[in-house]
Amino acid sequence: MSHKFKSIGEIFNNEPKLSKLKKILNESDVVVEFQNIFPELDKVAKAKRVEKKVLFLIVENAAWRNELQFRQKEIIDKINNHFNENRITAVRLMS
Repeated sequence: MSHKFKSIGEIFNNEPKLSKLKKILNESDVVVEFQNIFPELDKVAKAKRVEKKVLFLIVENAAWRNELQFRQKEIIDKINNHFNENRITAVRLMS
């Protein structure tokens, strides 16, 4: 019998039975942290949800929607760098 202790983080990250919970928490972290990652977008864009690595943003107006469409790769890269893993693969902009 092994008496090696594991941290909660090790169990959470390595236990296959917890993978669904980890996915849900990772997606909600992106929504919660969005304003901290992009404080300059506070007045123009709000993270709504993440589904299948797609971030849905509610955008203030068409001009900002157009601007953020051009900055989509930058947004994805900045979020993934913030979390040190590939959490977002696309961004969908909504009114």
